[in-house]
Amino acid sequence: MSTFALTIVLVAAFLHASWNALVKAATDRAVVLAAVSAMHTVLGAALVLIAEPPAPASWICIFLSTVIHYGYYVFLFHSYGIGDLSQVYPISRGLAPALVAASSFLLIGENLSPTGWAGLAAISAGIGYLAIQRGAAGADPRAVGVAAISGLLIAAYSVVDGIGVRLSGNPFGYMGWLFLLELPVSLCVFARKWRGSATIESRTVALGLVGGVGAVTAYGLVIYAKTVAPLGAVSAVRESSVIIAALIGLSIFGERPWLGRIVCAAIVAGGVVTLAFSA
Repeated sequence: MSTFALTIVLVAAFLHASWNALVKAATDRAVVLAAVSAMHTVLGAALVLIAEPPAPASWICIFLSTVIHYGYYVFLFHSYGIGDLSQVYPISRGLAPALVAASSFLLIGENLSPTGWAGLAAISAGIGYLAIQRGAAGADPRAVGVAAISGLLIAAYSVVDGIGVRLSGNPFGYMGWLFLLELPVSLCVFARKWRGSATIESRTVALGLVGGVGAVTAYGLVIYAKTVAPLGAVSAVRESSVIIAALIGLSIFGERPWLGRIVCAAIVAGGVVTLAFSA
């Protein structure tokens, strides 16, 4: 994994953790998620207009990824309603790297070097320890279960997009249609709010739009990285966002314990460096 690829994935990790923190902190998470999807749709429309369309072979991946993302939003909404950021985020994001690496090997024969697998193991272990030491095992079983399903969905769309973007022949065209097809998420949420005569605060919408910019930028960077680096490596480095999320939980949401998070940060950072410089 090149330094360039590592850098853009780490930037994506920061943006991803930040917009998830916005969702967790919001008083109306549904509206924030709808605004995030709306921003995806706007930027997707722009990409569709300026980019060449993806190759026909990639459309099945666009369809599958879109459906998986719909499910991901549903479980993301519910998970932050019954669990906290430093519990849900590590569980859902921690499951993805190992699943993506295994799926990439089984589906397209993409393998990491032994050093790369060691780095992947360290990242997964650090993230897993963060979830355990936060008391995930004794937490509300609904939160743990929903977060685990979210992790499966993350792994699923990561693999599908990794394959699809390579088949598309045009990453920007692929991203454009993927983002554009998130429109039903926004329409569904806002339609339900308006039918119920619920008040939609402009501040909440603005918060969601800011989160949407971060989300679409983060996802676009990761999809591009998958064209220049192994899928398992990209997914693993992206999951360093769990450390950023933990620090946000520590400094902004006042979550504890702090020592466990520092230990996890060291483990994951070591795994990232190992993976990035593996042959």
